[in-house]
Amino acid sequence: MRLYNTLTRQIEDFAPGDGETVRMYACGLTVYSRGHIGNFRTFTCLDVLRRALRHHKGFRMREVMNYTDVDDKTIAGAAREGVPLRDYTDRFIQAFADDATTLGLEPVEESPRATDEANMQAMSDMVAALERNGHTYRSDGSIYFKISTFPAYGRLSKLDESGIKPGARIDADSYDKQDARDFVLWKATRDGEPTWDLGVGPGRPGWHIECSAMALRLLDHPPIDIHAGGVDLIFPHHENEIAQSEAATAKPFARFWVHVEHLLMDDTKMSKSLGNIFTVREVIDRGHRASALRYLLISTHYRKRLKFSWESLAQAEEAMRRLMDFLARLDNVASQGAHARTAQRVAEARQAFGSMIEDDLNTAGALGVLFDLVRTLNSAIDGGDVGKPDVATIREAFESFDRVLGIVALRRREEQQAGVPAAEIERLIAERQDARRRRDFRRGDEIRDRLAARGIILEDTPGGTRWKLK
Repeated sequence: MRLYNTLTRQIEDFAPGDGETVRMYACGLTVYSRGHIGNFRTFTCLDVLRRALRHHKGFRMREVMNYTDVDDKTIAGAAREGVPLRDYTDRFIQAFADDATTLGLEPVEESPRATDEANMQAMSDMVAALERNGHTYRSDGSIYFKISTFPAYGRLSKLDESGIKPGARIDADSYDKQDARDFVLWKATRDGEPTWDLGVGPGRPGWHIECSAMALRLLDHPPIDIHAGGVDLIFPHHENEIAQSEAATAKPFARFWVHVEHLLMDDTKMSKSLGNIFTVREVIDRGHRASALRYLLISTHYRKRLKFSWESLAQAEEAMRRLMDFLARLDNVASQGAHARTAQRVAEARQAFGSMIEDDLNTAGALGVLFDLVRTLNSAIDGGDVGKPDVATIREAFESFDRVLGIVALRRREEQQAGVPAAEIERLIAERQDARRRRDFRRGDEIRDRLAARGIILEDTPGGTRWKLK
């Protein structure tokens, strides 16, 4: 497996440090609102990375994906609604779990909250270690990391040293790109804010210390194998994580840093602050399926920006239909003979698929291999060159592809939840369209009503008729 390492700006051979178990930390959601599909581009690409390491390479996984449930934004949100912090963040944690399931993300081994007691203690202990090692100072009751004591500061983000502001400090959890200042580790208690006193004085953690402490506590020791997240976290969050972790332990923090590029809406980064976002739930409520959204989110290499549009989502749906139609077609193969050429084509595709995945998680290339095989095998079926013995080989190959991609299993789960086979729904939609072309609107309405009675809602759009669950 070869992965691009943001730390070195090179593609490097990857294997876990112990040769068996990948210890991976992924920065999860800050739970002050529901995650949007820009967030889930990162989480879905990292899910494919996890699947590739686990199912394709055969490594065991020890992955942590956290919830940031105490920071400036969560505290402000809870105060605005007049509810306890934990009650406020609970709803968004549940929403994330629901959306992750909807998109077919594999459960990770650990999903800690920053406010879990053991994690809060680990943060306080790390701050204390930094104080002992001479990397902090106190001001107005808060504790700051002094970046001038860490000469390697800026190597992840390739920060120009002229951007560092000696002696300047910042209390906010996030701040402008390249605005390098001493950052807060432990914030002084303020009126109305939650507070903890675990050994370094009353207060609460800054955002950056949270991930460092949780990663090192739950993944045992540095260096961890992979630290991952969205590209927007490189600076300041991940840069600060490196500084405080390595200054506390005197050891490298992470061997590989993996970052996923932005999802764009109208050539602009999709973000809550800009208001140009859609949630997974909103996409599905518009009549689209999660399997098509997952397909779209992995259809472009994770290090390239991906432009989202409703047209691109419709194209992803059409690709899913072609794939599922091919797999359904295998059920109708009646010939008894095996064909060596077909087996060879499948074997070549499996090797090519693996090469794409192992080449810095090239999902676009892997999908290209998959659909090249679909076209080849459709032609082979037309020519009578696929028999029942070949079908087992073909299905096994596509199951191995999908253990990494996770799109076919998700589509099949959607069909099971619908209670009506997708092929039947599509057949009835086509029959309804034919009836409407013949101006037999009564028949068209009958088909629509029959599906509605079975919990399937049809929506007519300029791009065609879509269906969704009631």
